[in-house]
Amino acid sequence: MPDISWGEVLLRLAVAAGLGGVIGIERELREREAGFRTHLLVSVGAALFTLVSAYAWGDFVFGGGVTFDPTRIAAQVVTGIGFLGAGAIIRQGLSVRGLTTAATLWVVAGIGMAAGAGLYSAAVVGTVVALVTLWPLRVVARRLFERPHRRRLAIDLRRGRPSAPVIAALEELGLRVVAFRVAEDGEQRAVDAEVELLHGARAEEVLLRLGELEEVAGARWA
Repeated sequence: MPDISWGEVLLRLAVAAGLGGVIGIERELREREAGFRTHLLVSVGAALFTLVSAYAWGDFVFGGGVTFDPTRIAAQVVTGIGFLGAGAIIRQGLSVRGLTTAATLWVVAGIGMAAGAGLYSAAVVGTVVALVTLWPLRVVARRLFERPHRRRLAIDLRRGRPSAPVIAALEELGLRVVAFRVAEDGEQRAVDAEVELLHGARAEEVLLRLGELEEVAGARWA
């Protein structure tokens, strides 16, 4: 196996740390579960495993039909990073968070392996593609494929006032009424509405607009 100098080892680990840290900074700014230090360490660790796999066994003599495979240790990085990525995924009710962060950890491991193998161009290109996906492409995807947010709205009606103007006001504000129920408790009437915030609708503006209606005594997001 070819030897590798201390300078080359330092260069490869430094490139892995720098590129992994750049992606980690983006995750840190968005306050995600895995941030700067986690991504940096994953990248450096993957690069170190790659170096060990490729250069640590050059002085060993294999015989008796035993062959040397420099990819076996590095291949386990792909499997091992899956457990770390699974720890970044959080399930809250019906929603799941952390999938993108888990994917960035997997990508950072690949970037570290490329840097550890001396494929600097592949590591840099991979980092650029990851950053474009996490930042500019994220904005484009949100505008093109953003799903409406479903929330519950509690509205207190004034005595003797109808609920029809409330529904009309919600639709004018860009909300789609999924479910609408009026409950009466003595002289008090309350509306429990399940709505979807479509494109352009803002939760704060909804409450302000409802507060201007004569039929509404109070409104709040449940």
